Amino acid sequence: MFGIVRPCAHRLGERLKTEWMAHLCGLCLALRRDHGQFARIVTNYDGLLISVLTDAQTGPALDGRRTAGPCALRGMRTASVAQGDGARLAAAVSLVLAAAKVRDHVADGDGLLARRPVAAAARRVAAGWGNAGARSGSAVGFDTGVLVEAVDRQLGLETLAGYGTPILTVTEPTETATAAAFAHTAVLAGRPDNARPLTEAGRLFGRLAHLLDAVEDQHTDALSGAWNPLTATGTSRAEARRLADDALHGIRLALREAEFADGKLVHLLLVHELGRSVDRAFGTSSCGHAPEAAFGPPPGHRAPDAPRHPYGHPFGGQPPLPDKRGFWAGCAAALGLCCTCKVCCADEFEGPWSRKKREGCCADCDCDCDLSCCEACECCECCECCECCDCGL
Repeated sequence: MFGIVRPCAHRLGERLKTEWMAHLCGLCLALRRDHGQFARIVTNYDGLLISVLTDAQTGPALDGRRTAGPCALRGMRTASVAQGDGARLAAAVSLVLAAAKVRDHVADGDGLLARRPVAAAARRVAAGWGNAGARSGSAVGFDTGVLVEAVDRQLGLETLAGYGTPILTVTEPTETATAAAFAHTAVLAGRPDNARPLTEAGRLFGRLAHLLDAVEDQHTDALSGAWNPLTATGTSRAEARRLADDALHGIRLALREAEFADGKLVHLLLVHELGRSVDRAFGTSSCGHAPEAAFGPPPGHRAPDAPRHPYGHPFGGQPPLPDKRGFWAGCAAALGLCCTCKVCCADEFEGPWSRKKREGCCADCDCDCDLSCCEACECCECCECCECCDCGL
């Protein structure tokens, strides 16, 4: 799982959490149905925004949901999941962009992809994903060629960019790709007047995605010698934050111009949670239940020390750490943790590979949110969230 919009379930509230999971599972199952089990690996938090936007414009429909069978990631429970053109468009976009990402890593020779046999296999996977995404996009009237062209232009811009190049020159291809995907949701929903504001929202979302990825990776890229847009262009983190805040404000204004049948989830994800994503990337705030802490406490949070023997360890020193599990044994343990929901609900659990004690994601909640506000306000009749939301609208 990856993406910049990673909401905490405790902020969503029960109704919006159910809706968000319906779109997440709908994207995953659309990938499996149309492209096979392996394609589910490209499921991501940002891709489901395409499905959410489509659904928000059309409103609830009887044929827009179906009941999916038990899944290990849902604790072997059934669930109502999104289906239809919105989920298919989200799957197509996710596949094409994932294929481009793989090609980019192959071109850079990252990690194992520096080895020719692995790189050749990755190229075949990327080609298959690209073709599959193009077929799915065509089925819902979306030309994925704009995404492919944008990614190809990105590689050329990165090659030419240097110190002093405006950072927005580098982010432009990502902006173009996301703008096209957001705008097509208006076509699917039969709301052509929404195309213009959603194009703007998508363009700014693409800018944010590129900037936040650069900010979060800048340190590791410096250590590995990988190309980073901020470092390469000499853009300071202060300037990146200014551009990110401007993009957030622009997205809010664009969403106010669009018409939604039910825009509460869109507003929560693209206003509230996107703002928290910016704070998280720049290290200004975080939530104790952030989903990225899948097998351990969130970054910056220190798990409590294990209880010690009252008279010290009987054999002197500290108790030995348990032996780590192998890869396959760890996978089995991870599956068991997901099926039993211990990762989220238990106060403490054993790491699947390291066997170290970990805190559950929902232990010691320190969310600084007001659930009644973060449910996008039941008092609202529109996506502006009225005066009860502290979002600056």
